[in-house]
Amino acid sequence: MADNKDVLFYNRELSWLEFDKRCLSEAKDKTIPLFERIKFLSITASNLDEFFMVRIASLVDMVHAGYKKKDIAGMTAKEQLDALISSTKEFMKNQYQTYNRSLLPLLSSNGLNIIRRHEDLTPEQSKYVDKVFEKDIYPVLTPMAVDSSRPFPLVRNKSLNIGALIYDKKKQITDIATVQVPSVLPRIVRLPSSTEGVTDIILLEEVIEKNLNKLFLSYDIVCAHPYRIMRNADFSIDEEDTADLLKEIEKQLKKRQWGEVIRLEVEDTMDKKLLKELKGHLGVNDDVVYKINGPLDLTFLMKVNGMEGFEHLKYPKYIPCPVPGMGDYSNIFDRIRKKDILLFHPYYEFTPVIEFIRQAAVDPDVLAIKQTLYRVSGNSPIIAALEQAAENGKQVTVLVELKARFDEENNIAWAKKLEKAGCHVIYGLVGLKTHSKIALVVRREEDGIRRYVHLGTGNYNDQTAKLYTDMGLLTCSDPIGEDATAVFNMLSGYSEPKKWNKLAVAPIWLKDKFLMLINREAENAKQGKKARIVAKMNSLCDPKVMNALYDASKAGVKIDLIVRGICCIKAGVKGLSENISVRSIVGNFLEHSRIFYFYNDGFEDIYMGSADWMPRNLDKRVEITFPVEDPELKKQIKEILKIQLSDTLKAHIMQPDGSYEKQDLRGKRRLDSQVYYMEKASNKTYDMEEDKADSRVFIPIESNE
Repeated sequence: MADNKDVLFYNRELSWLEFDKRCLSEAKDKTIPLFERIKFLSITASNLDEFFMVRIASLVDMVHAGYKKKDIAGMTAKEQLDALISSTKEFMKNQYQTYNRSLLPLLSSNGLNIIRRHEDLTPEQSKYVDKVFEKDIYPVLTPMAVDSSRPFPLVRNKSLNIGALIYDKKKQITDIATVQVPSVLPRIVRLPSSTEGVTDIILLEEVIEKNLNKLFLSYDIVCAHPYRIMRNADFSIDEEDTADLLKEIEKQLKKRQWGEVIRLEVEDTMDKKLLKELKGHLGVNDDVVYKINGPLDLTFLMKVNGMEGFEHLKYPKYIPCPVPGMGDYSNIFDRIRKKDILLFHPYYEFTPVIEFIRQAAVDPDVLAIKQTLYRVSGNSPIIAALEQAAENGKQVTVLVELKARFDEENNIAWAKKLEKAGCHVIYGLVGLKTHSKIALVVRREEDGIRRYVHLGTGNYNDQTAKLYTDMGLLTCSDPIGEDATAVFNMLSGYSEPKKWNKLAVAPIWLKDKFLMLINREAENAKQGKKARIVAKMNSLCDPKVMNALYDASKAGVKIDLIVRGICCIKAGVKGLSENISVRSIVGNFLEHSRIFYFYNDGFEDIYMGSADWMPRNLDKRVEITFPVEDPELKKQIKEILKIQLSDTLKAHIMQPDGSYEKQDLRGKRRLDSQVYYMEKASNKTYDMEEDKADSRVFIPIESNE
C-alpha cells in the first residue's frame, strides 16, 4: 500500500485488499497442507466478491453522484476507484498464477486432476459427460438466443453463464446467445478415471460448453466462453418513511439481483466479437472487464476441499473440547451462580450457550428470555429453544437484525418463524443496526428474581462457532443484569437509561468510553507511570480513536494492536506512532473476538464486546462492551493476548508502508497461537522448538499480581 507521509491514515479499501493479500499468502504457503491452501484461495475469491458488491459498488455510486469529499487518506471516491480497479486486477492475476502454476500441478501430483478443457477428455470420459449432460443437465438449462425479437436477458448477480456466437444457417447471420450455468447443480463433475488411484474432475460449464450444439439445433456454434457478472448489491433504506421494514427489505432484496454491473469476468481467450457484444448488452466499459486465465469463480475450490479421500492433505478436523469445570452442562444456572464462566470458541464448545437458552426454555422457574440475533445457522438449536420457550408460556423477546448484510433473507424467515411460535419479535432502533450479542434470562428463585446474562463477541451461530475465534461471558452479576434489562428496554421501548452500571453501549456512550480509557493511559505515561494498551479487533478505522492512539504513543504508551482485517492506522512512524505495533493473524480459524486491555496504573481493565473501532460500529450500531472483573478470568484473557502477541507463524506484521510481512524465524520460537490453544484445550503440550527459543518473542503484559 502506497505511503503518503503527509497523510495520517491509510485508505480503508486498500487496507482491506491488504487483508485479502494476507489470505492469498496462506494459499501460497508451502508449509500448509495442500487442501488448506486451496481453501484459502477460495476464501480470497468469496472475499473479493463481497468487496465488489458492497465497497466498490459504494464508490461507484459516489462517483455517479459527483461526490468530491476526500476520505481519511486524502483520496476522492474517483481516486479510490481508479486505485482499486488497478489493484484488484493485479490481485486477481496473482490469484490465478497461484492456481495455475502452484496448486494445479500439486493437485495433479497428489491424485486429483482438474481437467481444464473438455477437449482434453479421454474418449471414455467424453461419452460419460455426454450421458450426464443428457440425463441430468439438459432438462435444467434454458438456452436464450438474442435477436431482433428476443432481447438480451437480465443476467443474475454472481451467476456463471456461457456466452456464444451462433450462426443462423437459414438467415446466414450471426447472433449472440447465453445460457446460465445452473447453480442448483454441483459445479464439480466427477469422471471415470483414466488412471488407477487418480480422481479426475471437470467443471459443469465445460460439460455444457461441450454440448452446446444440442441447445441450438438450427445453428452452428461459432465460439463459446464462460462469463460472470458482479452487480451493485448495496442498498439503503429510508427507515423513517418505511411503514413495514420487513416488507421493504424483501423488496430491496429482489432489486439486488439487477443492480448495475460493476465487474465482468471473462476468459482471457474469449473471442473479441463475443466480448464486444457482451459489453454492449451489459452496458460496461473495459475498466470493469477482468480477463482471467482459468476457471471463473474460484469459490468452487471450497467444494474441492470438501471432497472425500484426501484427508491426508488437510489439517486434522478439530473438535471443540468441553469447557473446563462445567461437566455435562446440566443445571447451568447453578454453575453460573457459583462463578462467572468464560467461554473461548472454537477451542471449547459452544454448547453452554445453547444449553443456557435450551434449559431456560424448559425451566419452570424461568419467566422471560430476551435475546439479540444477528446471524444464525440454517438449523439453529437456539431458534428451536426460543420457539419452545414461547410455547411453554414464557415471555420471549427476540431482536432479529433484518439489515445484517447478505443474511437479510435468512433473518426475515427466522423473524416470521419466531412470531408464529408466539415470540415478541422486534427489529431494533430506526437507522441503527443492532450488532450486540446479548441474551438475558429472568428467573424466579428463593431469594427473589435473578437475572442471568450471556454476553459475547460473536454471533449466536452454532456453526460459525466452530470456525471463528470468539469469547463469551456467562454471569448473574446484579449490575450487569440491570444493564441487560436496560439494553432490551432501550431496543423495544426507546427508553435510554441515565447511566450504566458496567456495560458501555454504542452509539451514544461507547466511543467516549474508549477515548477516556486511551487518554487515561496517555496521562499516566506523561506522569512517568507504566502505561500499556493491547487491543484485538477485526477492523480499525475510526479517526478519533486512531488520533487518540497516536497521542498516547507520543506520550510513551506501549500499544500492541491485533487487527485481523482493515487497519488504517500507521505503525512505527517516527514522531507519530513509534510505540504502536500492528499484527494480523490469519490462520485456520477466523479471528473474530474483540478484546481491549488497559494497564491502568496496575489495576488492569479488560473489556470484551461486539464492536470494532470503526465509525459504523461506534456511531451507527447498537454495540455492547462489557468488563471482565473476575481475577482468574482476567488472568486467562491476558494469557490469550500474550500468546497472540507471541505468534511467529501466523502473525503478519504491518510494515511502515502499510504492507504486511511474516516474521523472520531465525532464532525465534515457532508459535502458531491457534494450534497452541487447540493443544491446550486438548490437554496436550505444544512443541515450540525450545532449542530455537528467544524469550524476547514473549511480550509480557504488565501485571500488579
